[in-house]
Amino acid sequence: MAVLPDLRLLLKLGGFRRLLAVRLLSQAADGVFQVGLATYVVFSPEKQATPGQIASAMAVLLLPYSLVGPFAGVFLDRWRRRQVFLYGSLLRVLLASATAVLILARIPDGLFYGAALCVTAVNRFVLAGLSAALPRVVDGPRLVVANALSPTAGTLAATAGGGLAFLVRLLGWDSDAAVLLLGAALYLAAALASLRIPVDALGPSVEERPRAHVRAALAASAQGLLQGLRHLADPARRPAARSLAAMTLLRFCYGALTVTVLMLCRYAWSTTEEDGLALLGLALGLSAAGFFVAALLSPWAIRRFGPLGWIAGCAALAAVLVGLAGPFFAEPLMMALAFFLGVVTQGAKIATDTVVQSEVEDAYRGRVFSVYDVLFNVAFVAAAGASALVLPGDGRSVALVLGVAVIYAGVAALAGRALRVPARAS
Repeated sequence: MAVLPDLRLLLKLGGFRRLLAVRLLSQAADGVFQVGLATYVVFSPEKQATPGQIASAMAVLLLPYSLVGPFAGVFLDRWRRRQVFLYGSLLRVLLASATAVLILARIPDGLFYGAALCVTAVNRFVLAGLSAALPRVVDGPRLVVANALSPTAGTLAATAGGGLAFLVRLLGWDSDAAVLLLGAALYLAAALASLRIPVDALGPSVEERPRAHVRAALAASAQGLLQGLRHLADPARRPAARSLAAMTLLRFCYGALTVTVLMLCRYAWSTTEEDGLALLGLALGLSAAGFFVAALLSPWAIRRFGPLGWIAGCAALAAVLVGLAGPFFAEPLMMALAFFLGVVTQGAKIATDTVVQSEVEDAYRGRVFSVYDVLFNVAFVAAAGASALVLPGDGRSVALVLGVAVIYAGVAALAGRALRVPARAS
């Protein structure tokens, strides 16, 4: 299938264009809101951020994706998806605006985090609904292109939204509340864009809605996660189980080092909030560049070394680099490390996806990927929490960095050992 001709045809489809507009505006707003939350917690002049506060912010951003995500479909199969986009976006306008007001009122952090948590929980419903609605506006072989284009475009929109939030802060619009209100304005634009879609165009129709009670459906979703875990416990699925264990540990390491770099940018490498924010933007940009390089490099590496071999190589490289460069906490070394850890983490994730797709039976694949999603995000939040216990105020902890290097080395050994276990051909 030729991609470019199909892409041009996709953009001629009114339904696809309107759904894509909702996604782009919604995820751009997500990017603005996430950066606004991070800058308030870490870089506000009136706050002295602690690792514990950073861990709380990461929990707000990521836990809804793990704790709400596996159960979102139960409700999305019962609600008209166009209404989910409309009312979900309007609800986020109110919640983001309320969060901005709470910042101005300087209320206790607990209330602020509670409001922000509600915003990200609603985000999970909207994103899941966007994916579920796509087959309603695209059919046939072009659905493959649409599935590739839409999430990628949404990620770029979120990155652009985050960049916009960074830019307005660096240009002197230094109110965190104002940044959150900018996010609220984009959520409102997403709501208005959803009005261009007919109410019933995205389904589900009355006939398609499940008849099982919501409580029973939620219980079935929870049972599905347990069934996915049991499937992974089968000795025949050992390569997939080991890959998921390795990826969870790698994600934990990446989270711990992310908190370290946040603290270094804020307190060790800069004297002003603006300088620290610019350094953080550079670190995140270098890590994102590493993700891009991993996407280019991993297909060749997986063919050459196999998925588990590539995971082992990524972990071994990270162990060496973190162990040698990390304890110095020098800005150029840590920035280079941010790039290479982006390559390592995303490269290992691509390999893990490959192992799970090839080693897990099709009937269980969706449930196993739900388990994967939970592990992926919970590991990052757990790393932030663990870092909060050991990091000093300026982020310099040799013990944490060397501990992370040891975990990387352990993952390399785990993946290397798994290479010696016979596996089915992928």
